[in-house]
Amino acid sequence: MTSIEMLGITKRFGTVIANDSVDFQAHSGEVHALLGENGAGKTTLMSILAGLYRPDEGTILLNGRPMQFHSPRDSLAHGIGMVYQHFMLVDSFTVTENVMLGQRGRGLALDTARVEAELIELSRSYGLQVHPRARIWQLSVGEQQRVEILRLLHRGAKVLVFDEPTAVLTPQESGQLIRTLRQMAAVGYCIIFISHKLDEVLAVADRITVLRRGRVAATLSAHKAARVAAALAVGSRREHTCFVAVERPSGGLGPVLALPARLGPGGVREAVLPPLSPHEQVRLENALASRAAR
Repeated sequence: MTSIEMLGITKRFGTVIANDSVDFQAHSGEVHALLGENGAGKTTLMSILAGLYRPDEGTILLNGRPMQFHSPRDSLAHGIGMVYQHFMLVDSFTVTENVMLGQRGRGLALDTARVEAELIELSRSYGLQVHPRARIWQLSVGEQQRVEILRLLHRGAKVLVFDEPTAVLTPQESGQLIRTLRQMAAVGYCIIFISHKLDEVLAVADRITVLRRGRVAATLSAHKAARVAAALAVGSRREHTCFVAVERPSGGLGPVLALPARLGPGGVREAVLPPLSPHEQVRLENALASRAAR
């Protein structure tokens, strides 16, 4: 059982505050989505967890123990890995060679055959098919992403962070990735999913944390987001539209509706509009949050 807690995380770049006293938690067996507009601080927060940045303030707890990660290698040694939008692979190397690159503790002899066999098994287990002897330049973008995931799994990562992972994928590949992440969570991995797309967040996440301008606007479970007017955050200065996930009688998620809202202190007070088609593309334009407790 792996538990991640980030408490009071603040990160500044000169006069810009990217993260402002952010609290975030994630656990084994769940997909926790970070939702927010571009520039909300999502990637910065997870780059701190992955050891790329150091926080200016705040504490990271791994299974209740305070941690300081000095590099991505340090973070990965503690079971935390991140798949960035821009992959970190050597084009002229094979899949296996990229996975083995930088590994220590195997001695001078590189047991390529054993690593290939392990990659084949991981590929079969999680639907991440890619030939271990293929060179990176021969692979599609979606296949290269699978190599990044396999590299982290082979290194023993139990917490996997995905930074806008569907941005480079076809719709079919996106659907397969979402199924893979749900499967990994079901067997005990902790998955953190960064996105600004509400529809895919509702499809994949167990819990959702919304970041707006470097601060947490809301944290709630996906099923609660379906039961209340969960207006989750991305947006412009025109704060008169909210986004609602409607609860079906069966308890599942219905279509996402765009609703004009009457505002009051702290969020949405009224919102009424006939449903949009479930297949209609909804453009996220606002940053409003209505909490179930209110």
